[in-house]
Amino acid sequence: MESWLFLIGIFIVALLGKNQSLIIASIVVLFLKLIPYSDKIFPLLNKQGINWGVTIISITILVPIATGKIGFMDLVNSFKSPVGWIAVACGILVSLLSYQGVGFLSASPEVTVALVMGTIIGVVFMNGIAAGPIIASGIAYLIIQLLQIQIK
Repeated sequence: MESWLFLIGIFIVALLGKNQSLIIASIVVLFLKLIPYSDKIFPLLNKQGINWGVTIISITILVPIATGKIGFMDLVNSFKSPVGWIAVACGILVSLLSYQGVGFLSASPEVTVALVMGTIIGVVFMNGIAAGPIIASGIAYLIIQLLQIQIK
């Protein structure tokens, strides 16, 4: 019962914040809870969902290349400006933090709730997007390592 109330609460917050992605996500999860064998579906989503999401994002990023809107010369030209180099460095940093974040989420499930709440606050009240939990967990991992905080 608690999970239903929690999800409905997230749905209401998403409605109030007019965040379509979170509205859809909460409806889908609530709907999945109604399916008799959701206990088989949720572990699969929990394990593979991030990979599927990253794949969809990657496909979206590659579409401009496929349509010819971005060509090889655009890539070459991006290395001719400081903005391009900063973008490459940030891409590398985010990918490394995300890698650490996925491991951190797996090793420290108690942190997941706090990260999810932070993501919901960012998405609903600050017009962020829900790509944050993995990156946030990577940043949290980095800070925890720098501060040498012991995790249970």
